[in-house]
Amino acid sequence: MKTDKVKFTNNKGQQLVGLLEFPVNRHPHNFVLFAHCFTCTKNLLAIKNISRGLTANGFGVLRFDFTGLGESEGDFADTNFSGNVEDLIAAANFLGKTHQAPRLLVGHSLGGAAVLQAAAKLDSVMAVATIGAPSHPKHVKHLFKSDLEKINKTGNAVVNIGGRDFTIKRQFISDLEEHGAKEAIKNLRKALLVMHSPQDTVVGIKNAEEIYTAAHHPKSYVSLDGADHLLSRQEDSLYSGNLIGTWAARYMDITKEASVKTTHEVVASLDSEDNFTTQMKVGDHFMVADEPISFGGNNFGPSPYEMVSAGLSACTAMTVQMYAKRKSWPLTNIEVHTTYSKEHAIDCESCEEAGSKIDTFNRSIRFTGNLTTAQQDKLLEIADKCPVHRTLQTKTQIITKKIN
Repeated sequence: MKTDKVKFTNNKGQQLVGLLEFPVNRHPHNFVLFAHCFTCTKNLLAIKNISRGLTANGFGVLRFDFTGLGESEGDFADTNFSGNVEDLIAAANFLGKTHQAPRLLVGHSLGGAAVLQAAAKLDSVMAVATIGAPSHPKHVKHLFKSDLEKINKTGNAVVNIGGRDFTIKRQFISDLEEHGAKEAIKNLRKALLVMHSPQDTVVGIKNAEEIYTAAHHPKSYVSLDGADHLLSRQEDSLYSGNLIGTWAARYMDITKEASVKTTHEVVASLDSEDNFTTQMKVGDHFMVADEPISFGGNNFGPSPYEMVSAGLSACTAMTVQMYAKRKSWPLTNIEVHTTYSKEHAIDCESCEEAGSKIDTFNRSIRFTGNLTTAQQDKLLEIADKCPVHRTLQTKTQIITKKIN
């Protein structure tokens, strides 16, 4: 997963820091804006895993630290829920200027309440997903209820949340109470996915029911059965990310890649605007070839020579394993490591001359199993007999013709 650190400013001129993540093998078809939980940061493991699930589904994902948290500027004590919503709008504007305005908003816990508010102010958003979200922002007051009297009396109090101290001011409490969540949900008019765990002890499952009931269709609910509020188990957060990505695709404008067809074994198709990123049909399988970034490509797939090396490695492994099985030898695994380069021939007589280097595949093989030295030596001989190896070492011909 390719990740860029990005910086942008909020409506108060403070610098916010985020991570913009991209799919491994393609340009994003749409972008997601992620809002983290109360006092959390963009680096929470669950958020990373959810982002990974979304990028696997072709989305680009921006997750960032709200004002006063993580790497972002500002004093958390001076922030409030309204400020979080404004930060989301600033992040959406940043995405719109640098890439593409977000089509999907995802919010965890209080971040879920924030995206429900922000979605109404962002015309680009087509769908919203909440995870463990409260049906009203003021729900977070329970985290510091023992200090509420002091906050109301003195104007602020230091509250310990998740092992960290935060200063909470009276204006924060007042701001939470002013936001009518149900009204925002009723006016949402965008596709909504509500995800919640029945075992959530921080934000009870009743909140999910209230959000779902208040919303208009299209709306969906998915139970994160067995998960805790922070989705601490990796399988819960990865499941959430993958499911949101699959669900949201129904509401996104996604350009379908043309399926290349051929009567040959392999076809490669490259449009002029795609640089080196080449769509391929290899047998019954579809894949992408590319060049590394250092060569001017996007690195969305293996390079042509890496594909040749891959063919040699795969053929070697298959040939050797087939021979070992035929002999009933205990070869439990074979690894074939191959690298292509231009080198002087082993018996080079005129190495100083220009053009004396030849195509060279350096191949290293690891055998696993209770094999004798003699058996391993024999398997090395068999490796040199694999069909692709023989093809690369014999004279071949390439016949080219034009297709009308």
